[in-house]
Amino acid sequence: MDCWSLGAEMQKFAISGKGGVGKTSLAGMLARQFAAEGLPVLAIDADPDANLASAIGVPPSLASRIVPISEMKELIEERTGAKPGTQGAYFRLNPRVDDLPERYAVPFEGVRLMVMGTITRGGGGCACPENVLLRNLMNHLLLLPQDVVILDMEAGIEHLGRGTAGEVDAMIVVVEPGQRSVQTAHQVRRLAGELGVGRCVVVGNRVRGERDREFIQSQVAPMPVVGFMSYSTAIAEADMEGRTPYGADPQIDTEVQEIRTRLRELE
Repeated sequence: MDCWSLGAEMQKFAISGKGGVGKTSLAGMLARQFAAEGLPVLAIDADPDANLASAIGVPPSLASRIVPISEMKELIEERTGAKPGTQGAYFRLNPRVDDLPERYAVPFEGVRLMVMGTITRGGGGCACPENVLLRNLMNHLLLLPQDVVILDMEAGIEHLGRGTAGEVDAMIVVVEPGQRSVQTAHQVRRLAGELGVGRCVVVGNRVRGERDREFIQSQVAPMPVVGFMSYSTAIAEADMEGRTPYGADPQIDTEVQEIRTRLRELE
């Protein structure tokens, strides 16, 4: 029985990259495709922009009611024993979080979505109640053996700490043809390596031809490229209209299926 067989431990993927390269679209499409296979999928929105709901296809009427965990002040105080924003005071460093996915994950088309909210920066990570709760929750979610976990992150990967990064099977860095995107990819690789993520792979996006493919492959080495997504006006229009890219362009769906297959083959 391999790791994708029923009852076996599922894989965990964190997706990062420069802002605007299409990482959230990839996260949403992967989540929907894994769910379409009948696999249990947990999608985690750890990007402060919080657009994963739209990429998955969650209706605006439902998405507008989702409150990020970091903004649940009463919950944070209940679990940590201190009010959000408190520093230099006593609070629980290991608050209970195991019941939160069932209480706050939003189900849609076979995908369960959780929105983390913003982690405060500074001093190597703010030692405040909200950050402690978020980090413990993230650790719990990445340890769930029965789920495929798709983690949509910002480029700074602030939500991952040394205790959680090792649970990520692969950091997927989305890159478009351009030096700024490539530079961000190498920064993500460095940060991921420092935290203990064992594997960084690249997905090229908005590719218009062989020249773009060759550029990305040559510039992101030694990170392997697990696939490409072509430039698509249909995907661009879906983004402008706030629709999910899933199903918007059959060619892109096929390309994401190929990426998904490559990810499943990672050893």
